[in-house]
Amino acid sequence: MSTTTKRRGRPEAPVTARTSTATSPPPPSPRRYGPRVAWTMTASGWSANQFSALLGAYRTETGLSQSAVTGLFAVYVVGLIPGLLAGGPLADRYGRRPVTLTALGLNLLSTCMLMAGAAAPWCLLPGRFVTGVGAGALLAAGSAWVKELSSPPYDPDGAPATAAKRSGMFVSAGFASGGLAAALIAQWAPAPMVTAYLPHLALAVGAGAAAYRAPESLPARARPGAAVPPTDPVPWSRFRRTILPLAPWVFAAPTIGFVTLPGLVAGGLTGWQTVYAGVATALAPGCGLAVQPLARLLAARHRLARGTAGPLTVALGLAVAATAAATAQPWWALAATAILGAGYGLTLSFALTEVTALAPRTALARLTSLFWTLAYVGMFAPYALTALSTAFGTPALLRTGALLAVLSCVLFGWLNRSRRAVTPRSPG
Repeated sequence: MSTTTKRRGRPEAPVTARTSTATSPPPPSPRRYGPRVAWTMTASGWSANQFSALLGAYRTETGLSQSAVTGLFAVYVVGLIPGLLAGGPLADRYGRRPVTLTALGLNLLSTCMLMAGAAAPWCLLPGRFVTGVGAGALLAAGSAWVKELSSPPYDPDGAPATAAKRSGMFVSAGFASGGLAAALIAQWAPAPMVTAYLPHLALAVGAGAAAYRAPESLPARARPGAAVPPTDPVPWSRFRRTILPLAPWVFAAPTIGFVTLPGLVAGGLTGWQTVYAGVATALAPGCGLAVQPLARLLAARHRLARGTAGPLTVALGLAVAATAAATAQPWWALAATAILGAGYGLTLSFALTEVTALAPRTALARLTSLFWTLAYVGMFAPYALTALSTAFGTPALLRTGALLAVLSCVLFGWLNRSRRAVTPRSPG
């Protein structure tokens, strides 16, 4: 009788909870969702630069011509831009999660196609195109997903600046690691055109497993066509003032560092061209990461300070690059690449924070994808240098680029001259 009374006096819920806890692991802390999903951005950056570091190896190992290898590099951008332009609107309409995970699947498929290219070179062209499509959609949808999962209510203590820049930091880590790892494997491992891609396969599978349990961050009611249609306007005027003058320098700077400069100093690198290219590929985004404490310090002093410092740093890097091109000295080229990487980091940090601050939630992925598209236009800078170098000389073109970077800074300051006291919704 006493036993029965005790059982009736106890509520059943705690017993069920204890049993559930003992038989299944607890869900991840909400504060961990942002970093978990951010690994998909690292996979995107890794897939882009693993091929860049192998350009020389493809010429020597497979016999492809310089023009063919350059064309394969350009095909990535051809696939990237539609991936960006489609990925953003799709993520705003159907949610961040399905678009990001689908794009990650394309990312994996593209690496498998590039591995097959060692035996069937015709796979390289569609492989690079699919790499661009997957990377573009990942940048567009993944950036928005990471930002929202790194902010309240998913991360109650998430700082606005950290949430805005987290995707950029993780993608920069992928840019830096992917190129260096691929170059080192290609230099010393057997079957380099296959084994150099194995780390990305492991990274992409792991990133997918980490992100799979993360929730959708865009409520159904916030999507176009929902019962309560979005009413927040997109501030296009502010986007044109603050993003448009700077965005192309985001990728023009590092690609000149790791695509153009290694070829200009290759004469002094006999037998080490692949390793040098890998170091340069890692150095530019690595310096972009290292400069983030300075970016935070500049942002604390003035909202637009990073926007001014970025192109000025790029101008300095291009001036040093002109010296490297004139002297053909590898160390000058590495110094220029490091400075250009710092300019990349300052500009990217400012732009991502600004886009997040001005974009309404219903257009965050779309505006982010537009920024990344403008940024990737800068990747055509190495091809412009190559096409014009015969007529004007590479050192003179690099000095002209430095002048254009200074003029971009002046234009940015002039367009925002009357708004320096304005504080964005999420300070950077």
